[in-house]
Amino acid sequence: MVTTESVKNGIQQGLACEHLEVLGDGQHFQALVVSRAFQGKSRVQRHQLVYAALGERMREEIHALSMRTLTPEEWRRVG
Repeated sequence: MVTTESVKNGIQQGLACEHLEVLGDGQHFQALVVSRAFQGKSRVQRHQLVYAALGERMREEIHALSMRTLTPEEWRRVG
């Protein structure tokens, strides 16, 4: 079974994060990802970076992942 910690670790290993929160029930997950890597990227490109960080796990283990992806500046404005 996939855990929120394993999803969080997967994202952190593939993407430098300023802040990261992951909630979920083992199949469906929600993530708040704050990273400088998102600077100048569209929402789709940001999501692609997170999917790439999780790699094969997105296809094989994680049923659904909804995410909010922000730059540190955006996070400070809404935080």
